[in-house]
Amino acid sequence: MRTLALDVGTKTIGIAVSDELGITANGITTIQRKGLKYDLSELRTLIDEYKPGEIVVGVPYQMDGSVSERGNQILKFSKKVGEVFSLPIIHWDESFSTVNAEKKLIQADLSRKKRKKVIDKMAAVFILQEYLESKRY
Repeated sequence: MRTLALDVGTKTIGIAVSDELGITANGITTIQRKGLKYDLSELRTLIDEYKPGEIVVGVPYQMDGSVSERGNQILKFSKKVGEVFSLPIIHWDESFSTVNAEKKLIQADLSRKKRKKVIDKMAAVFILQEYLESKRY
C-alpha cells in the first residue's frame, strides 16, 4: 500500500509518495496553492494516479508539544482532505523537516534558486521517510 505525504505551507504543498512496499519515500511534485478548491483538485489527480491507502500530513508542533496557530490551520486543511477523499489521515511532527531538507540540498550544492523550487517536496520526503521508518519498529 502506498502512502502519500503532504508538507502543507501557505503558498505551496510539497508532495511525496512511498513505494508499494512502504519502504522508500519519493518526492513527486509541489502544488502552488491557489485556494481550497484548486488544492483539492490537484490532490485528487495525484490520489487517482498513486492510489494511496493513507495520507501523512506534516504538522508543526511547538517545543512544549502543543500545536501552533499554523499547525491548527494545517489540521483544519487535513480534516477536509480526509473528508473529501475518505482516506485515513495521519498527523506527523514535521518540526525539523524543512530544516533537514535545506541542509541536504545545501550538501548537494544546489543553488538557492534551485533549492527554493524543491524544498517543500524534499520536506515531504523527510516527513514520509520518518513515518515509514516508525512503522517498521
